[in-house]
Amino acid sequence: MSTLSDGRPSGAPSESDDPLSRERAHLSHSRSALRAMREDAENLDIRDVTANWVNAEVLHRQIGERIKALADLSHTPLFFGRLDYLHAPGSDRAEGAEGERFYIGRRHVHDAGGDPMVIDWRAPVSQPFYRASKKDPMDVGLRRRFGYTGGDLTAYEDEHLSDPAEAAATSKLLQQEIERPRVGPMRDIVATIQPEQDEIVRSGLSGSVCVQGGPGTGKTAVGLHRVAYLLYAHRERLARTGTLVIGPNKSFLHYIEQVLPALGELEVKQATVDDLVAHVEVRGSDEAPAAVLKGDARMAELLRRAVRSHVTLPTEPVMVIRGSRRWRVPAYELEEIVRELLDRDIRYGAAHQALPQRIAHAVLVQMERSGEAPDDRVQDAVARNAAVKAAVKAIWPPVDPAKLVLRLLTDAEFLAEHAEELLDEGEQKLILWAKPVRGVKSAKWSAADAVLIDEATDLVQRTHSLGHVVLDEAQDLSPMQYRAVGRRCTTGSATVLGDLAQGTTPWATRSWEEALGHLGKGDAVVEELTAGFRVPTDVITYASRLLPHIAPGLTPVASVRENPGFFEVRASTADAEVVGAVEELLGHEGSVGLIAADARIPVLAEALTAAGRTYLGPGEETTAETRLTLVPASLAKGLEYDYVVLDEPRAVVDGEPDERTGLRRLYVALTRAVSGLIVTHAAPLPAELT
Repeated sequence: MSTLSDGRPSGAPSESDDPLSRERAHLSHSRSALRAMREDAENLDIRDVTANWVNAEVLHRQIGERIKALADLSHTPLFFGRLDYLHAPGSDRAEGAEGERFYIGRRHVHDAGGDPMVIDWRAPVSQPFYRASKKDPMDVGLRRRFGYTGGDLTAYEDEHLSDPAEAAATSKLLQQEIERPRVGPMRDIVATIQPEQDEIVRSGLSGSVCVQGGPGTGKTAVGLHRVAYLLYAHRERLARTGTLVIGPNKSFLHYIEQVLPALGELEVKQATVDDLVAHVEVRGSDEAPAAVLKGDARMAELLRRAVRSHVTLPTEPVMVIRGSRRWRVPAYELEEIVRELLDRDIRYGAAHQALPQRIAHAVLVQMERSGEAPDDRVQDAVARNAAVKAAVKAIWPPVDPAKLVLRLLTDAEFLAEHAEELLDEGEQKLILWAKPVRGVKSAKWSAADAVLIDEATDLVQRTHSLGHVVLDEAQDLSPMQYRAVGRRCTTGSATVLGDLAQGTTPWATRSWEEALGHLGKGDAVVEELTAGFRVPTDVITYASRLLPHIAPGLTPVASVRENPGFFEVRASTADAEVVGAVEELLGHEGSVGLIAADARIPVLAEALTAAGRTYLGPGEETTAETRLTLVPASLAKGLEYDYVVLDEPRAVVDGEPDERTGLRRLYVALTRAVSGLIVTHAAPLPAELT
């Protein structure tokens, strides 16, 4: 069995022989070393190494980032584990000298002589901390886990992996860390990463990965830690190309925003899909059928046709006058140039820029044939010639993406011309605006319209590609939204995270293969996480009753927690009883979420206020003083609370446009609890739950 120690018993040996005291001393020395590393960075003198003020500014910024990354967070353990290897180097068994040990933590710490005191969890030598087992000890003799209270080391637990009986035991500290009450934003899970999660985290940068994971399986944490690992393993490359985390809404992004900084990664940007496509101000909305159609992949071909329709094959020659000479490019030659550009299918804007140079080149060929020797400057001058510019404007005029989409949505003839064999008449009427608008700025654009404009923008000018993109809660994206994200990583890779059972939009993803095709990552590896670490057994079992109705064939999550959690379904006749359930759960340690159908939020807010109970909104950070959050069901996805009161499941279902979407929304709401759930209802429960 593993050995758990949280202090010296009576008659214990002296402090020098007490393992806990030695580990505390190592923690103290490591914190001192980290403080010295930070001071060294703060005291760097760069006056003699910067050639100019630009270099100085860049270096100052880099040093500032380094100083921030070396911050010692008092309530965050500097190391959480230790590995003792069995064999010396050269034995073909493992890294590490005989008797050598490595402390595994969130970042690298070294002493004044450069010797490591804490090894970054992402380093290769740290991998056995997560992967070693009794079947494959990976040459680890001892794996030690540490327990903390606040920032103080208070316990340790040993696993002697060479002893099969001990290696098979359940880690108590690991279980305690997984089940520990949470107040505030999401934290990292470096101390509790499981082997199947670690395999995904450490997968290479060149390939894309899709993670299907039910509630509590840690898919979001896996995605964030994968970013941190990739930045460690490919820092220079990703520093040039950039990384991005995409979440479903601002509340979710605020909830996860502290994870990467806690791991020392400060430069990863976060955004929603709406942020990516914010070419126009969104002030309107679509009915569900119109939104589904605008998100359909057929719209991409419709837009491509509409953009290319602006090209007009030339029927007149171009006459270029230079001095006393006239140079004539005949219409048939112009047509050949235009058709060649069309056949190459390059971006519309790139072809618009290339056309004057192609015409100028045709003129230069004539000049050379006549005995002249023109150079590049002459070609540029010809390309700027008024006659050439006029011809380009007539043949390949500029296209404004927003104006193009506006015309498609307001001009029935223009839409019909380009929707032939793509959209039938009924579908065309579905997306046409009923009232005319004066222009782009006065239009009441919807979120789906903005995605169309982003597609058109990319048809005109290539979208910048990043090195790696993490897309969380991906199951809620439409095909056109997947395309918008895919444009941001055409030359990079992606980590796609989601749960098909939690798709709560009318256009929710039906299969990952289809979604990855729209994303442009059809070769991505699909991994499934089915072990639930954060949702109690009784809660996930109850919620899984919905799976046959919302995602047939999907593997239910199996909770691996020892604590079954608290779960109760209560019939209630008054809002005061809902508030009473909240008060009851606030008697426990940790955060509490009151989740309800969006239409019920004002009523419950009034009831909480009348009871004198303060509360927060989704995305606001809970504190020890204010631990209650009032959450509309539409914003619950991705969030978690130690205890949850779920009000009126029937109202949650009825708040959605169709039954399946409503049941999926309910599934999300039921699985936000980490330690306990109370379901309150006056109306009958949905039949699928009973």
